[in-house]
Amino acid sequence: MATIRLGDIAPDFTAETSQGTLNFYDYLEDGWGILFSHPADFTPVCTTELGTAAKFKGEFEKRNVKMMALSVDGAASHEEWIKDINETQNTVVNFPIIADEDRKVSDLYDMIHPNADDTLTVRSVFIIGPDKKVKLILTYPASTGRNFYELLRVIDSLQLTAHHKVATPANWEHGEKVVVSPSIPTDEAKNIFSKGVEEVKPYLRLTPDPTA
Repeated sequence: MATIRLGDIAPDFTAETSQGTLNFYDYLEDGWGILFSHPADFTPVCTTELGTAAKFKGEFEKRNVKMMALSVDGAASHEEWIKDINETQNTVVNFPIIADEDRKVSDLYDMIHPNADDTLTVRSVFIIGPDKKVKLILTYPASTGRNFYELLRVIDSLQLTAHHKVATPANWEHGEKVVVSPSIPTDEAKNIFSKGVEEVKPYLRLTPDPTA
């Protein structure tokens, strides 16, 4: 089992899901993707997460991001669990959940950490770019639910920095000032960034969000 690192090509797979048999790459097409795993069906934290993910689908779609979840239980179990999620979270699950009974995808993405639990997946998150490379990896313990606002924030940063020579500072949110790439001399930066460059230190230059 290979460890996946940032910049690696995300492994492709075909799997049974709550929306039928899907190929991961075909599902993502030319857009962004987020793949996140759940320890098991009918677990309380996962129920809140999948309900939250469904409510956030519109925000992800604005960013051209498709979601796919994973649990190690079967499709029939997923179908019953989705009814519970819809009922308790007042939403409609509107994205596929992989039925990974044989742990094929879990092993492919190193989602099972034996020192945490040798049968259940940890709460892994992989954000994948249009080039099919892994842009972000987050791993939560089974007891801690994910923050979907943070996932949106990270995607905003990844998409901004993919097209502009900037980085985003701590706690950055869309529309706030960004950091000019250290590789760009200040004089050149002033020509590139028409909204202005604020030189706090020679190595720390700020400019307004070029997309705001």
